[in-house]
Amino acid sequence: MREIVIDTETTGLDPSTGHRIVEIGCVELFNAIPTGQTFHVYLDPERDMPEDAFRVHGLSADFLAGKPKFAEIAESLVAFLGDASLIAHNAEFDVRFINAELAALGLASIGMERVIDTLALARRRHPGAPNSLDALCLRYGIDASRRTKHGALLDAEILAEVYAELTGGRQASLALQTAHATRARGEGARLIRPTPLAPLISAAELAAHAAFIAHLGEKAIWRQYPLPDHAAFGSIRSKSTNVIEAEDSERDLREKPVSAFSYPAPSPQA
Repeated sequence: MREIVIDTETTGLDPSTGHRIVEIGCVELFNAIPTGQTFHVYLDPERDMPEDAFRVHGLSADFLAGKPKFAEIAESLVAFLGDASLIAHNAEFDVRFINAELAALGLASIGMERVIDTLALARRRHPGAPNSLDALCLRYGIDASRRTKHGALLDAEILAEVYAELTGGRQASLALQTAHATRARGEGARLIRPTPLAPLISAAELAAHAAFIAHLGEKAIWRQYPLPDHAAFGSIRSKSTNVIEAEDSERDLREKPVSAFSYPAPSPQA
């Protein structure tokens, strides 16, 4: 399943008051494992950069001047997202800004039904605990030392690791990597015998067993397990590796009375 982890940086908190997106970072996942495909762009917001926002992400108006405008990258962004599910932390914030930019261009908005909010996932899994991205990294032992300031692509990469922890995807990834490594070393291969070994059970033991279960009734669970076919092997091998010729067919063995063997008959309560 294809999913996209997405994060944005903006000039403020509310697009309805004129704030704009200044950075978008996306990381592609397939079955919760990063594929290495990303989408990253800085954007010229066509406005000033408030000091409060600059302290969060460190993107100045001078740095963003001359960068593409959202209208120039909208088509590429929509194509990269495709119909994949979107994963974001506090997703309503990012989706609201992206939809505001799309609406200004007359493009279709992103429906929340295709969005997975990792903040909501974390709150359900860790109720009452801090669930910021930094707090989740600390809880799961994810290295966030590079995160001195917010950055859309870096935050998306980190969020992909957090998402794996929240959903168990990291365990699946590790298991897959272990399987690949094992196959690469040639370990764990199943060797198939050209001729199957004959059963170890003797003809007498098989007959005693067949006679015993005949008295357990038609619904006895033992009837669900077929008896070994000695005729298919021509002989059976004892535990001492001696070869014993199987002269009786399975049908004959089943017809022998219990009294012919030392195997005790079941009690009436059985």
